[in-house]
Amino acid sequence: MSTVGDRMAALATLPSPLAELRDERLERRGVHLQLKRDDLISRDVPGNKWRKLRHNLEAARHQGFTRLLTFGGAYSNHIRATAAAGRHLGFETVGVIRGEARRPLNDSLAYARAHGMALTYLDRATYRRKTEPAVVAELTREFGPCYVLPEGGSNGLAVRGTAELVGEITTGFDVLCCATGTGGTLAGIAAGLRGPQRALGFAVLNGGRFLDDEVRRLQLEAFGTVTTNWDIDTGFHFGGYAKRRPALDSFIEAFRDRHGITLDWVYEAKMLYGLFARAEAGGFEPGTRVVAVLS
Repeated sequence: MSTVGDRMAALATLPSPLAELRDERLERRGVHLQLKRDDLISRDVPGNKWRKLRHNLEAARHQGFTRLLTFGGAYSNHIRATAAAGRHLGFETVGVIRGEARRPLNDSLAYARAHGMALTYLDRATYRRKTEPAVVAELTREFGPCYVLPEGGSNGLAVRGTAELVGEITTGFDVLCCATGTGGTLAGIAAGLRGPQRALGFAVLNGGRFLDDEVRRLQLEAFGTVTTNWDIDTGFHFGGYAKRRPALDSFIEAFRDRHGITLDWVYEAKMLYGLFARAEAGGFEPGTRVVAVLS
């Protein structure tokens, strides 16, 4: 019988591929773009979700937990990924969802439910207090002993996992871009950079300036130090988390037609829209080599 460790090794394929993207809109600005295809790591636990979960799942196993409990919105990719990882690796899973229960379930929650996740809901006022000991204690009283993962999976162990992405890039680059929801991926890749390289996150939710503090907090938790080699662009959230506008839909359609890649509209489409807009506005010096993480 395979161990949890064996099943973890078989769940995802690392490193993810790096692919050049040729686009005249960037080329006329002298910007060279490569895509880090973390979306191809695993069908069920893609991209930064696997990187964030991997060390946490190892910790849960070593600490003797058989159940994972985590938090997210109704469209959370982290909820989906945790449910899938739990099913593959033999953990029970509980998803604590922001807001009221709605029927029928949307695709994300239906997927989580189909992979064995128990779903429970917190009203928005209580959800804002989700990290308070009293709220966590009530959840673990209801569901039993759980290894608790934060919203988006972002904690010190997750940041250590995302930092490993940088070492997989074997070509030279100047800027590494990612979508930013909780700050965990940006915190990790910024910590993994060397020399003059910089990280650029694109906030996918409205009011994203609080993410500056989150990135610093997560870096301290993971590595005991904070870097200054990163920035967050808050101008391309398109109305907020899991919200979209016609301009974003048009960009997704055009990108698919040009490059044969269908972008996730919650995260990576907003990042690439912002990247292209910054390039068009002269936001990158000619000759800049950019890597964008698809996850």
